[in-house]
Amino acid sequence: MNLELKGKKRSIGFSFAWNGIKTAVKTERNFKSHILAAIFVCISGLFFQLSKIEWVVILLVIGLVLVTELINTAIEKMIDYLKPDIHPSAKAIKDIAAGAVLIAAITAVLIGLIIFIPKIYTLF
Repeated sequence: MNLELKGKKRSIGFSFAWNGIKTAVKTERNFKSHILAAIFVCISGLFFQLSKIEWVVILLVIGLVLVTELINTAIEKMIDYLKPDIHPSAKAIKDIAAGAVLIAAITAVLIGLIIFIPKIYTLF
C-alpha cells in the first residue's frame, strides 16, 4: 500500500471518529453535561494551579467519563436499531451500559473532591 493511500485511510478514520463526537455533542444531553462539567473542572484546575500529577489524574477521569458516555450512547443506538420494540434483554443491556457511565462519573466526582477540597479549604 502506498503512503498516500495509507494517509488517506487514517484521515478518513479520524473524520468518522470526529463525526461521531460531533453527533454525540449535538444529540446527547448527558454528553453535553459531561463536556460542560469537564470545562468547569479544567477552568477550576487552572484557577487552583493543579500540579502535573493532579492534571494527569483529572484528565484521565474526564476521558474515562467521556469514553464511557460515548460507548453507552453507541450501545443504546445499536439496541434501538436492532430491537426497536421493548424487550427485557434490550432494557438490561441499556441499563448495564448506563451503569458503567454512572460508575465512571462517581469515580470522577470522588477524585475531584479529593483534589479540589483541600484547595478550596485553603481559600478560607
